[in-house]
Amino acid sequence: MLVVLVTGGTALVQACVRRYFPSLRNGKHNDIAGFLLAVVGVVYAFIISFIAFNLWEQITTEYHATQTEASMVLQLAQDADVFDDTASSRIRQSALTYTRSVVAEWPTAATGHTTAEADRALEGLYTTYEELEPGNDTQRAFIEKSQDSLRELSILRTERVLDALQETGPTSSLWVVILLASALTLGFSVIFGLEDARLHYGMVGAMSVLVATNLFLILELSYPFLGELSASPESMQTVIQAIQALDTLQ
Repeated sequence: MLVVLVTGGTALVQACVRRYFPSLRNGKHNDIAGFLLAVVGVVYAFIISFIAFNLWEQITTEYHATQTEASMVLQLAQDADVFDDTASSRIRQSALTYTRSVVAEWPTAATGHTTAEADRALEGLYTTYEELEPGNDTQRAFIEKSQDSLRELSILRTERVLDALQETGPTSSLWVVILLASALTLGFSVIFGLEDARLHYGMVGAMSVLVATNLFLILELSYPFLGELSASPESMQTVIQAIQALDTLQ
């Protein structure tokens, strides 16, 4: 849609310019227009690169945080081996319930909200450890370690949800800069003088596609938990399979 709208709109403006300002076709102003186009193009490329890099860093950070959250759940399930079969099975089942609830909650959490099912699953995980009765010092140490991990797990989940609510891409002022730089880049390419209409339309069309795809890239990177280029619950799904494999071995 962006490619069609930007390219179509620019072509319409270009047609008006070529019709109502025919003197621009002779290219007498091309030295100045070409210089300004080069300067604006460099500035535009810098702005897009800077914003895209920062947004990608944001996605990478959330991706690693999600992996950490998933690995902590798996570690809880693996550490359950120090307890008897009944207790370890309960721990793994609680961890499995929580992980499944996170995967089910993901579309909601991606917009900065939680579900009651995931909240109850986390509470159930807490309850499981609170009700464990250690039989020796080793089990007591693992319970303390697991409770610390569980508190950190809860913090990671809360931060993930809050980040999804707050991290919504460039601010309105940055969008003004992006759109202004895009408009200037396309504007100078439109007024660049060429007698050959097909060549001119082709050049401006290619520039329009480039600008549209850059705008799409910024939009795609603006939401770290939505879209193709985003953190995903894949690591949690891997943990589900791993915990189920542990249960099978038992």
